[in-house]
Amino acid sequence: MSPKPIRIVIVDDHPMVAEGIQSILESYDDVEILATLGNGQAIIDRVEALAPDVILLDLNMPGLGGLTTAEIILEKCPDTRILILSMHDSPEYISSALSHGAAGYVLKDVPTDEIKRAIDAVMSGQRYLCTGAKGSLAPYENPEREQLTNREQTILLQLAQGKSNKDVAQALDISVRTVETHRKNIKRKLGIASTAGLTRYALEHGVLQGTGVRL
Repeated sequence: MSPKPIRIVIVDDHPMVAEGIQSILESYDDVEILATLGNGQAIIDRVEALAPDVILLDLNMPGLGGLTTAEIILEKCPDTRILILSMHDSPEYISSALSHGAAGYVLKDVPTDEIKRAIDAVMSGQRYLCTGAKGSLAPYENPEREQLTNREQTILLQLAQGKSNKDVAQALDISVRTVETHRKNIKRKLGIASTAGLTRYALEHGVLQGTGVRL
């Protein structure tokens, strides 16, 4: 008896991209494409009925973004593996995807057979990063990275709300220089160089939606 095929759903708002991936994967005997969908809400509505083994998920889609979609999918179907397919190779995108439960991250410009290798890897319980994603993330991936202090978490929350150093200083009754020092330390600990990157990190890690920072 032949093994059951790997049941896959492709979620991408660009039809040509989705159809291209589907065409590639349909050439493999051990793959079954259950559906090709164009947005996050569509897969959330159908994921329990489809019960896919692997979801190939784009990050940037209209409506629900890929990160939020991934979290909801894993709440509904914790055994489903999510493999991000994205054109973004910045370490902030990659680390955010992994922290939101993605089992792998593959750039859209990889050779076609690498997508299948990524699927096989996540199906076997491994984390998969394509060469480009692995190289981009490497300088930022430090298992001994310092954790943010409670004070730094509070300041990150304030900064994510768009407040200036002066506003944060007034709100917390500390000096502007102290805020600046904390801000530099936050950037260093998170491995983020720019203020824009810091804000994006805060947004993608739910800082504005909760009371703490998920690191």
